Amino acid sequence: MQDVDSPETEASPAASEAPAPPPPAPVDPNAPPKPEVDDESPMDWYILKVAFNREDSIAEALRKKVRMEDMGEYFGDIVVPSEDVATFTRDGKRRVSKRKLLPGYIMVYMSINDDTWFLVREVGGISDFTGSAGKPQPMEPEDVERFINRPAVDDEDETPIKTAIPFKVGDRVRVKEGNFENQEGEVDVVDEANGRVTVIINIFGRSVPMELDHWQVEPL
Repeated sequence: MQDVDSPETEASPAASEAPAPPPPAPVDPNAPPKPEVDDESPMDWYILKVAFNREDSIAEALRKKVRMEDMGEYFGDIVVPSEDVATFTRDGKRRVSKRKLLPGYIMVYMSINDDTWFLVREVGGISDFTGSAGKPQPMEPEDVERFINRPAVDDEDETPIKTAIPFKVGDRVRVKEGNFENQEGEVDVVDEANGRVTVIINIFGRSVPMELDHWQVEPL
């Protein structure tokens, strides 16, 4: 009985060769550099540069983003540094409002890693962390004390609230109303507690100090 050899099946070249790997994703030359940080970096205070006059809304947008991404474990307080200042109306009524200490910046207590860094950069209005070479730089302890850990003022404290007076000693001003309307002079004293300025005015050839409400004068 004659043996019949089974024909050998040759593997096709296409089946033996592995598929070529996909080409690498293109690199955006305008993309900001990733910070060189450890995923286990400790939490610290950082300063963010933000759009001017939008500090409050941007801070709230960042808080919302942290909640949406469920990354609260990496973020603490998000602060717009401010202080209480008093302003006075034309009838002398005193009003207390908030004034930003660092317009164009907000401060965030957070841990820096790839995820948190990208989360922050995705919020509209935030331009970058403060630091050098794309690496976020934590705040100095004295700046944390100055802008974040500000001493609380109790109701019994007699420390006067600052007044938002847009003048300083030496400024040249003009009186807008009153008995000395249109008279020009130089600011000699700024009383932030009471919202008044003392202006040296030349009357009958003599320099006379006149105490005025700050809204009664305008800059030259």
